[in-house]
Amino acid sequence: MKLSDIAVRKAKPEARPYKMADGGGLFLLVQPNGSKYWRLAYRYQAKQKLLALGVYPDVSISLARERRDDARKLLAQGIDPSETKKATKAATTDKAANSFEVVAREWWASHMATKADTHKDKVLRRFELYIFPWLGSKPIADITAPQVLEVIKRIEKLGILETAHRALQTSGQVFRYAVQTGRAVRDVTADLKGALPPTSVKHMAAFTDAKDVAELLRAIEGFKGTFTVQCALRIAPLLFVRPSELRTAKWSDIDLDAGEWRYIVSKTKTDHLVPLSRQAVEILRELRPLSGHGQYVFMGGHSPLKPMSESAINAALKRMGYDTKTQITGHGFRAMARTILHERLNIDPHIIEHQLAHKVPDALGAAYNRTKFIDQRRAMMQQWSDYLDELKAGAKVLPFKQA
Repeated sequence: MKLSDIAVRKAKPEARPYKMADGGGLFLLVQPNGSKYWRLAYRYQAKQKLLALGVYPDVSISLARERRDDARKLLAQGIDPSETKKATKAATTDKAANSFEVVAREWWASHMATKADTHKDKVLRRFELYIFPWLGSKPIADITAPQVLEVIKRIEKLGILETAHRALQTSGQVFRYAVQTGRAVRDVTADLKGALPPTSVKHMAAFTDAKDVAELLRAIEGFKGTFTVQCALRIAPLLFVRPSELRTAKWSDIDLDAGEWRYIVSKTKTDHLVPLSRQAVEILRELRPLSGHGQYVFMGGHSPLKPMSESAINAALKRMGYDTKTQITGHGFRAMARTILHERLNIDPHIIEHQLAHKVPDALGAAYNRTKFIDQRRAMMQQWSDYLDELKAGAKVLPFKQA
């Protein structure tokens, strides 16, 4: 007789496991702890075997019977239902292990290990906000170009076109990584070239005309802000390092007697050496009595435990009347030095690029060497400081402009 739902529901556990047959090899196995398991007994190639069909009540009688019938159909075709179940489970597990999110996080951990933490966080956050919710759980090998485009277009509609471009670019890197590791056949984002409208290129505002630079230097000399920000403003054009690196400069990394500042570049995580000109050393010696007891050269407020605010330089430039979107920013000192050193002082671009800590592959394939061209760079930094002094001396010190 076939089992009824009432009989299955009311089946009580006993001291030993026991079976309740339903027919066709299907039976309910009742365990001493009260658990009830559906099992199918069958023979395959003269061997007695068992197939687990689920747990009651999650799997009802009717569903257990459907699974039994499906298994018997496979047997009729000479297929072992147990092996089919194993293969299906393995395929499901494999797809989950090779989902876009799994592969993307693996790529992120591997390829961004040397990047700045801020950049790494931005890339991962972009995936988490705009890509993973729609593509994260899909097997990367099954994702199509139209599916990727649908997600990217969703970002574009939010009015953040540059983010859409960056999301598409990094998604392409993930697909290529999947190809390299045998999880995908091709990078489907290659089919999306031109699918997004181009973004307008934005450069950091910077002065490259000597007259403008001279006026800026005289305005900096007349700035009436805190002494810390005064010193930061005066030394920023001399060193032309990234603003984040300047504000977090540590006394322990600076040797005033040798005229050197050594630190780890925030963007590339590589060692960097900045030769300090005579003028730069003078500014740092002026500042040392104020912050030399603490960790940071340019300390925030009166606390020796934290650096100057990341907005301090740009805020000071705005107070002097400069538009940080169209005229000059703290980061713009790098472009200013790069242009004038080459075009006016005839410095070899390779020397400038090394001082900027940019990756410039040489004949041996080395991307960057902190001591390469060090003698030329030391001479360049002094020449640059002297040149800026000459520009500044072209007229009397001017008070900062009114906004």
